[in-house]
Amino acid sequence: MPLYYGYGYGYGMMVDPLYLMVVVVSLVLGMAAQGYINRAYRTWSQVRSDGSTGEEVARRMLAANGCDNVGVRRVNGHLTDHYDPRDNNLYLSTENMTGGSVASIAVACHEAGHAVQRARGFSMFRMRQALVPVVNFTQSIWMLVLLIGIFMNVAGLTTLAIALFAFSVVFQLVTLPVEFDASRRAVAYIEESGMGAEQVEGARKVLTAAALTYVAAALTSILQLLYLLARTQRSREE
Repeated sequence: MPLYYGYGYGYGMMVDPLYLMVVVVSLVLGMAAQGYINRAYRTWSQVRSDGSTGEEVARRMLAANGCDNVGVRRVNGHLTDHYDPRDNNLYLSTENMTGGSVASIAVACHEAGHAVQRARGFSMFRMRQALVPVVNFTQSIWMLVLLIGIFMNVAGLTTLAIALFAFSVVFQLVTLPVEFDASRRAVAYIEESGMGAEQVEGARKVLTAAALTYVAAALTSILQLLYLLARTQRSREE
């Protein structure tokens, strides 16, 4: 995103204070959300569940929801867990796949929740998947279009770039109910499986913290979009 302005569409040689504010707020949101999930995960990774590992509980949740065909595989890294609908596999980090903590089962069941969404045809999940190829394209091209519009002084290209970026905002907003629903399904299963109140509450706290990272990402995207709209409007008035 443009940091300077002063020529063309209002961009150029002066530092844009509005952009700096967006950067600072975005960094604070991201760091706060990441710090919160790290603290919650660290705390509940030290509390045992019912003795089962994340993989075992996730497999039981999948079986209970008629998703026996979903695979469970290991993935490297910390909190790199995810569900890939392309090959219908859960990918769990080593600590969550073999670990038996409350944090491990919470994360594993959350990913299993995505597999259940796919099997049940959850509308927001389907919408999110439909947006993936579109967003992959728009994210790769919107900045180039914006820069061309700025340096060639073509308002239409600048407007097109903002429209392309808006798809990322829509994607972030659609992601929120998908993640919230997966967490709801995870906590519900953990509770129904007979685990104690402490384990259920711990899982809820871990997944709430994780959800806030998606909220922070959505807010950051919205701020960036508002900035682009404000700068374009200001440029047209100058």
